[in-house]
Formats: sequence, structure tokens, C-alpha cells
Amino acid sequence: MERLDKILANTGRWSRKEARALIRAGRVTVDGTTASAPEEKADPAARFAVDGEPISGEKLVYLMLHKPAGLVSATEDPRQPTVLTLLPEHLRRVGLFPAGRLDRDTEGLLLLTNDGPLAHRLLAPRRHVDKTYFVRVDGVLDASDAAAFAGGMTLADGLVCLPAGLEILEEPGTGLVTLQEGKYHQIKRMLAARGKPVVYLKRLTMGPLSLDPALEKGAWRPLTAEELSALRSV
Repeated sequence: MERLDKILANTGRWSRKEARALIRAGRVTVDGTTASAPEEKADPAARFAVDGEPISGEKLVYLMLHKPAGLVSATEDPRQPTVLTLLPEHLRRVGLFPAGRLDRDTEGLLLLTNDGPLAHRLLAPRRHVDKTYFVRVDGVLDASDAAAFAGGMTLADGLVCLPAGLEILEEPGTGLVTLQEGKYHQIKRMLAARGKPVVYLKRLTMGPLSLDPALEKGAWRPLTAEELSALRSV
């Protein structure tokens, strides 16, 4: 049980002072009952609403973002805009960070959360959480490329890549790449070694999580309960 003003402040939407003012004005309900004092204790898992709008009292946040090109997968960068600039101010105050990274020019699925242990599990090399990408190359992908990916590649710069999947699609020069790891510029380096440089890359899945086709580039939404449960089972 925690103080009600602290629970509201933990959402990042209001300061502690603003939360106290909302409560004293009778604008906050807990499990359908209007709260009257900031010091009231409540369970963070209870049903909260402010002006009738449901508010989660949980401290942990999980967002699916459709990352566009041109943004850095970081919490801050002195030279370039980051993916957090796509979020409203109240969500920038709850300690969100990208779980894994996408290159500046790569699009697609990005998980934003403040749940460090979950992010660590998803990214730990020993867990081999699959990630699938749509790729378009300058050239034509063929069976020899798929065989090279499946056998595991050692690149000229010494990078040792685990076996990966390459499904060649009908459109010439396109495919689906599935990695068990996520080393720096890995797909670009692997395909460059095959003489077929990447011209477009988009992440579609991360473990059990798939990019919502309804999300426009730059848009985000909270994970559903089913999506979060699936991630926690990884």
C-alpha cells in the first residue's frame, strides 16, 4: 500500500504537488470511490481514474513503438533526436529506455520500457531471443545467401555470427532475416559480405512480440496484457 499522491506522481503525468491538488479537488477515484486526502493509502494495482479517465497506478510501463528512420535508439543524444521525442512529456518522466536498439536509418518494432530486468532477459545473449527483419538489398538474394546465413558466418573483420534464417521473398532483392543475436550492424555487415548491401531494413518481431500493422511510423501504444504476458514468459 502506498500514498495516493505518490502513486499518481509515479505515473509521470503529474508532480507530487499536482497530484495532491487533484485529489483535494475530488477529481480522483480509487475503485470507483472518490478520494479526498493525498495521504490515503491504496494498492497500486487498484482501479484509478482522474476526471473519469482510467489511470494505471503501476510503476512499470511497456510501450510498442513503430520507429521511423532518422531517430536514435537512445534516451538522449547531444547531436541527434532520439525515439523518446515521439512521446508526450509525462511519459518522458518515467525512466523509459529502448530495450535493444535499431540503427538510425532502420525502422520498425521497438520496445520502450522502464522494466530493467525484463529488458535484460530479452537482450541476454544466452537466451537467443529471435528477432525478424524485412530487408531489401541492392542485388538479388538467392539460395547461396540463405545457406551462408544458416551455416553461421565469420566476417572478414572477425565477427562470428550464429546461424541465422534468411527467407527469400517473391519481390527480387527482398527477404526476411531472423537473428538469435543483435550485434552491431549485423544484418548490414552479413549482407555486405555477400556483396548485397542493405538499402532498407525494418524489424517486424522481437521474441513473441510483433509490430502492430495498425501503428503508423512514429506512433506508439501500450502493450496489451497478452503481449506483456508473452514477453514475461521468455
